[in-house]
Amino acid sequence: MRQERDHEQPEFPCYRGYRDDDGAHVMIHHSAGRVTKLPPRNDLVDHSPTGFEWGYGGSGPAQLALALLADALRASGRDNRTTDREAVRLHQRYKWGIVAGLAKDGWTITRKSVIERATALPR
Repeated sequence: MRQERDHEQPEFPCYRGYRDDDGAHVMIHHSAGRVTKLPPRNDLVDHSPTGFEWGYGGSGPAQLALALLADALRASGRDNRTTDREAVRLHQRYKWGIVAGLAKDGWTITRKSVIERATALPR
């Protein structure tokens, strides 16, 4: 899987995962320099009340997969309840197919790529 690096100009919006002394964080980078935190969507499924993780297949990566899918699919303009149900349905496969393989030290993925990869998952 190709991962964009900080020196490249990513397509917006994109998601960036990084680590610091406080743990693992995921931000949404919008055009015009606006940055927001990715909501964990524990309201849909509460896999990990302690936050996101990636690079393996546990509860933190499951929460990240769910959050990425819920955010990206909602942005598609479809009904929120429909996209939330789809995110719940797909997130475990997305965790194993994508999130488990993300680089431990940090990563960037576009919203477009999240949607494309989700639709390519086996049903």
